[in-house]
Amino acid sequence: MIRFASYPSLEGRVVFVTGGGSGIGASIVEHLCAQRARVAFVDIERAASETLVATIAAREHPAPLFLPCDLRDIAALRAAIAEATARLGPIRVLVNNAAHDERHAIDKVTPEYWDDRFAVNLRHQFFAAQAVAPGMAAAGGGSIINFGSTSWMAAQGGMPAYLSAKAAVTGLTRALARDFGPMGIRVNAIVPGWIMTERQIRLWLTPEGEQELMRRQCLKRKLVPEDVARVVLFFAADDSGACTSQSYIVDGGWV
Repeated sequence: MIRFASYPSLEGRVVFVTGGGSGIGASIVEHLCAQRARVAFVDIERAASETLVATIAAREHPAPLFLPCDLRDIAALRAAIAEATARLGPIRVLVNNAAHDERHAIDKVTPEYWDDRFAVNLRHQFFAAQAVAPGMAAAGGGSIINFGSTSWMAAQGGMPAYLSAKAAVTGLTRALARDFGPMGIRVNAIVPGWIMTERQIRLWLTPEGEQELMRRQCLKRKLVPEDVARVVLFFAADDSGACTSQSYIVDGGWV
């Protein structure tokens, strides 16, 4: 029987997760609640998010607080962070997970579409970090976990705005780590490869794609959201207390 790590430092710790209603984000929320953290999460999809809350409560883990939010609306994001703080206490961990890897052809991209993709995949990470940093510093420090993607490292085609935004997460992570370090706030990035969420399987996994995955990865198995969530736990917990300004790749050895 496989046994995974338990992190006592996460018990009772307030965590804010973006895009927590489905996919990798839902697994992150589930794993944090299983560690008995106090979790708030935002998502644009109400039905999936409310189902997740009910599922976690049925397991007799601390139920997360779901706050509906479109992360393109920075005022709404700030309000959600303020509400989570008021209801749960100072946020000590921020997981900037939310993203959307919508495919797009170069000749179809408009300035408005480009800005929207950056709003969905990058901009909110900075403003969420900006919003939680004062409270983290006052509480004695914390951990910010940004989400990148190996897609730009692998030079994947068909979505240049997404790749550009995800490449920028590395620069944002290192910049924030430098500026927030004196406040005791660690900033790291997790960089997933091709993770088999329900959406990825439904939209993109073809027999040809699966063959390519097995050819390129060192590990000859499909990666699942739990593989990423367990890494989040480490960077959220005190066990990673000396780690900052890093990008940790979770891709089975593809890139």
